[in-house]
Formats: sequence, structure tokens, C-alpha cells
Amino acid sequence: MTGLSVRRAGPDDFPAVARLTVAAYEADGQLKGEHGYAAVLADVAARAVDGEVLVAVDDATGAPLGSVTFVLPGTRYAELSRAGEAEFRMLAVDPAAQGRGVGAALVEACVSRAAELGCSAVVICVRSGFAASAQRLYQRRGFVRTPELDWEPLDGVRLLGLRLELSGS
Repeated sequence: MTGLSVRRAGPDDFPAVARLTVAAYEADGQLKGEHGYAAVLADVAARAVDGEVLVAVDDATGAPLGSVTFVLPGTRYAELSRAGEAEFRMLAVDPAAQGRGVGAALVEACVSRAAELGCSAVVICVRSGFAASAQRLYQRRGFVRTPELDWEPLDGVRLLGLRLELSGS
């Protein structure tokens, strides 16, 4: 997409990434009744220690439009990935920037990073009943529902597993 770049987030980006991530999850209704997850989303510095926080920025203004955390198995934020796989978490697009291809650019950056590292697949999870537009994006990109990856981190919070096989791995 023109007018948009994805790069690794630096400490100067962390406050804006924290704000937009929490705002995106709130706008989607995913933080209602949650205890503590907004704080996890907002702790961008911790995510950057244990993964790669990527930020999509508007080329004209430099404003952060979205973010995602790319992780490998065995790291603090990895939930589903096994040896040879990559995973991304906490994909968020500023509600004001939705519909501009920001989410697709962030997904593509994660898939490219996984391929660059020689990973065989990318796995993710989405919360059941939420993030319909994200689920459509993942399906269009080729992610396939993988029920054996489904899990519940808390009572009433069901996460659905998705997997994208990478060719040439």
C-alpha cells in the first residue's frame, strides 16, 4: 500500500503504540470485563524485549496507524508456535485508520519476517465472536482455521487457532 510503511518500533513509538492498541481492542469490545489485559497491551516496552514490535506509519505524517508483536516459540508472548514456526499477537489498527490496508500491511510484514527466518508456518489466534474484519483479513491471506490450536486462557475467553503454511520452507 502506498503512503504506509512498516518498521520495527523504537522507544519513541511506544506511547503511541500503547494508546492505539488499547483503543483498537476497546473499540472492538475485547476489553469489556477483562482484568489486566489492557495493561499487557499497553506495555509495549516489555513486548519489545521478548519479541519484535512492528509499527505501521503514515508516510506523510509519520503518525503510527497500527502495530503488531511478532514472536518465536519459547518466548514470553508466544502462545501457539512450536519449533520452526512464528506467531504474531496483539495486531491493532487505530480505529481512525481502519480500512486503509494497515492490518494487511502488518500481517504481510509478519509473514515476510517468518519466511526470512526460515519458518515453516505462522500461527495466530483470534478471539471467538470478535475481530470479524481481522478474521476476514486472515482468511484472505490464506490462514486456515486449525481447531487443535483453540484454547481458553480464561473462562469465557475462547481463542481460535489459525495457521498459514509457508512455501519453500
